[in-house]
Amino acid sequence: MEILGIDIGGTGIKGAIVNTEKGELVTERFRIPTPKPAIPQEVAKVIAKIVSHFNYNGVVGCGFPTPLSHGVCKSGGNLHEAWKDTNVEELFTDKTGLKYTVVNDADAAAIAEMNFGAGINKKGLVAVITLGTGIGSGLFYDGILIPNSELGHVSYKNEAFEKYAADSIRKKEDLSYRKWGKRLNKYFNHIELILSPDLFIIGGGASKKLDRYIDQIKIAAPIIPAENKNEAGIIGAAMAAYHEYLKN
Repeated sequence: MEILGIDIGGTGIKGAIVNTEKGELVTERFRIPTPKPAIPQEVAKVIAKIVSHFNYNGVVGCGFPTPLSHGVCKSGGNLHEAWKDTNVEELFTDKTGLKYTVVNDADAAAIAEMNFGAGINKKGLVAVITLGTGIGSGLFYDGILIPNSELGHVSYKNEAFEKYAADSIRKKEDLSYRKWGKRLNKYFNHIELILSPDLFIIGGGASKKLDRYIDQIKIAAPIIPAENKNEAGIIGAAMAAYHEYLKN
C-alpha cells in the first residue's frame, strides 16, 4: 500500500509517498519551510500544500514534534504554544478532507527502525533512543509501540536529561566523546533502572559514531546502532497510518 507520510519539524515540513511493504519512498521528498510563527492554521496550510503537490487522496501519516495523546497536543513543543490542547488529526482533516494518523516524531522514526532497520524481529522491551538536538525515544514491547514515552524528559538536576546529554549539548560545550559518553552512561543507567529494557537501539546522527563513546556506557542491556536513513520520520509516519488503516 502506498501512503503519504509527512514529517513536521521546527524548520521544515517534508512529505513523500511511501511503499509500506518495502519501507521505501516512491516519490521524491517535497519540503516546505515551517511557517513562522508555526501556529496551527499556518501549519495546516502547509499540510494542504503537500497533499496537493502529490495530488493525493487517501489516509495520511504525520510525525509531529510534541507530546501527543490520541492526536491532541499536550504542549507546543518547539513549534508554538498555540498548539497546546489542539487536536492535530481533526485540524488537518478539516483542512484537507483526508483522514490522519498523527504520532510523536520520535515514535515515527522508531516505527521505521522497528519495521525496516535494526529492530526487525526484536522481541521483548526495546528502547529506540535518538540522540540529536534533544533526546527522542520510541518504546516497543514485542514489536508493538508504547506511544509518547518522551524518555529525553526524565529529570536530571531539575532539568530534562536532554539538556545535559543530547548530541547538541556535546557540540555546544565542545565535549570529547569520552566525556559525553560518561554523561550518556548516567542517562542509560537511569533508563535501565526504571525500565529494564532488553535492547537499546541508538538513532540520530550520533548512531554512526557509536564506537567513539560506547565504551563509557556500562549497562546490562546490549546497545546497537540504528540503520535508518534520513527518511525514517516520513516512512514511520506512513507506517503508523498503515497500521491504523488495518485496524479499521
